[in-house]
Amino acid sequence: MYKLNPIMVGIAMALATTGCSLLNPSLNSASEAAGVKNIQSIEFSGTGRWYQFGQAPNPDLPWPPFDVKSFTANINYSAASARVQISRLQVVETGRNRPVPVEQKVDQYISGTTAWNKATSANASPANTAQPAAVEERVAEIWESPQGFLKAALVNHAVSEPVDNGTKISFSLSDKYRFIGIINDDDQLVQVKTCIDNPVLGDTVIESQYSDYKDFGGLQFPAHIVRSAGGFPILDLTVSAVKINPTVEISIPTEVSNPPAVSVVVKPLANGVYYLTGGTHHSVAIEQRDHVVIVEAPLNEERSQAVIAKVKEIIPNKPIKYLVNSHAHFDHSGGLRTYVDAGATIVTEQANQAYYQKVWAYPHKINPDRLSKSNKPAIFESFTGKHTLSDGNRNIEIYSLAGNSHNDAFDFVYLPKEKILIEADAYTPTAGPATTPAAINPYSLNLYENIRKFKLDVNQIAGLHGRDVPFSDLLTTIGLQKAQN
Repeated sequence: MYKLNPIMVGIAMALATTGCSLLNPSLNSASEAAGVKNIQSIEFSGTGRWYQFGQAPNPDLPWPPFDVKSFTANINYSAASARVQISRLQVVETGRNRPVPVEQKVDQYISGTTAWNKATSANASPANTAQPAAVEERVAEIWESPQGFLKAALVNHAVSEPVDNGTKISFSLSDKYRFIGIINDDDQLVQVKTCIDNPVLGDTVIESQYSDYKDFGGLQFPAHIVRSAGGFPILDLTVSAVKINPTVEISIPTEVSNPPAVSVVVKPLANGVYYLTGGTHHSVAIEQRDHVVIVEAPLNEERSQAVIAKVKEIIPNKPIKYLVNSHAHFDHSGGLRTYVDAGATIVTEQANQAYYQKVWAYPHKINPDRLSKSNKPAIFESFTGKHTLSDGNRNIEIYSLAGNSHNDAFDFVYLPKEKILIEADAYTPTAGPATTPAAINPYSLNLYENIRKFKLDVNQIAGLHGRDVPFSDLLTTIGLQKAQN
């Protein structure tokens, strides 16, 4: 799904012979002012804010902010590769009770059509993790950068037209990806737009605004960069340093060069209740008398298709009638459209329905999914407070997770007969034994408070991240019970 047209990355082969376009004097002047001819790589760094795309705490709010202590981007235009390192700390918004912020060190890469992150810790060797869903965005960031856009425009038959206070430059890197930039009357690139695919938003506009151009060691470069995605900022950077032609050599690690196929691992939790793991995000399939209910459709269509195929294998001859969605964060809602196409009714918080109806109407032309081809209408059973799905034998209770600062339209699922609770993000069971941290996670404490409010008798928790654990593990992590040895 995330493979790019070779033209998009093959552009680097043409950059070595970059010349002037006689039909674009504004492009030529801007390229000369930006030193494009003599730049094969660049590094820029600074501080500011980063925003977590797709993780708004409410469907109507912007992406949540993080303070950026340091940001460094290294781009090799000749190799179409880049590395971005960020040190960031989440901002606690007024009125939200979030976990105590911990500084996050981000080290992310793109080379050709392979994207990955490198994670490090004091007790382990660096671990590389494939990020196929990030390929389009990271490639777009290379060619949206000031020198990258101008280089790509010069070799891709860019066309120009006058606009107020400048010139609009546009070109395509393939039949899918179009870039549009604005050059002002001072020969400065001040805006670039393109679109990438997103499982929730479809064709998503990525826009970079460049301002406050300054001299950095003989190079004119914007001192202020604001990048947005889906209508809200994702980066607001004050640039403090720029280096021309640094050594940027990025080799693709063996372990990420061929990511494994999507895996769905089945673990029975009770009669007719199946825990579907095998990745970073999980689902649960619940067999009813004449149909199946699935809890959660995370990530993307590829994951949903794999889960649907596995459910048909373990519960044959019963249709998937309902898909229960915990909340609208993109990593937990990216696979919902696949279930709409499959004919399932989406069960979610009332506040999420209007949002889904709005964003699912956006075009999906870059990477058309099944729903964009079938154009089936979405069917919802939305609610607030409590909603029950029953076949006369097994009840599936769905509750609003009220007062949780992680998300304002947040649900969890409870199976009273089996005493199993299914939840996402409020509590993530760890791989090892449960311990009580120095600072209690308010999301987990809120989950416990909601369990008490609804007087639920819980024996087991199936985390949609992490693993399934006894209820006592939650009590331990919020300091209400000592860990059992």
